[in-house]
Amino acid sequence: MRILLDECVPARLRRDLPGHDVQTVPGAGWAGIKNGKLLRLVADSGKFDIFLTVDKSLPVQNQTKVLPFAIVVLRAPSNSISSIKPFAPELLRRLAEFQPGHVYVLTSP
Repeated sequence: MRILLDECVPARLRRDLPGHDVQTVPGAGWAGIKNGKLLRLVADSGKFDIFLTVDKSLPVQNQTKVLPFAIVVLRAPSNSISSIKPFAPELLRRLAEFQPGHVYVLTSP
């Protein structure tokens, strides 16, 4: 799977998602770009299957049904690596079920 980590997700999470192509928004050259434009850039790039974020308002504020990738929102107490890392096993287990144009919300394990 090709996974893009939003700026609000710790880049260190990529270590916990072995076997997948995991990039960050800054690494893709899109640092500082706002949500709507960022989602269009991700869609136009065709390079990602999943956009991973902790921004719970992102799917509400944007049209997501037409996107060629899935959005996964992690609902955690904070965006620290200690709050986000526990999601890794569930992410790995569920990656295959995430479908383009859908939003999945995972709550803190």
